[in-house]
Amino acid sequence: MTSPLIIEYLPILLFLGIASLIALAAVAASLIVARQKPDSEKVSPYECGFEPFDDARAKFDVRFYLVSILFIIFDLEIAFLFPWAISLGGIGGFGFWSMVIFLLILTVGFVYEWKKGALEWE
Repeated sequence: MTSPLIIEYLPILLFLGIASLIALAAVAASLIVARQKPDSEKVSPYECGFEPFDDARAKFDVRFYLVSILFIIFDLEIAFLFPWAISLGGIGGFGFWSMVIFLLILTVGFVYEWKKGALEWE
């Protein structure tokens, strides 16, 4: 006899099982079909700005980390818009105007960083 709790979680378990099978099939298909010979472009520096297979104590360009920190800050602040948009009908005018002020502060910070050249990559 199965418990009602297991029956309630059955769709989630089926979804996880099917998603895992599709993911494994996609990985297996890429291993079978794709060419597995990386060239010099695949092992070259892409986002970090320095050689990926080099000495760990080598000097590196700090600008990449500054740009990435700015991206993370703005990305996390934008994440506050989703719950605000969903609950906009229930929070009233105070919630609306507080988010407008938040977005204005965010915009002023973004314009300041843009004017200072923090987003420029030479």
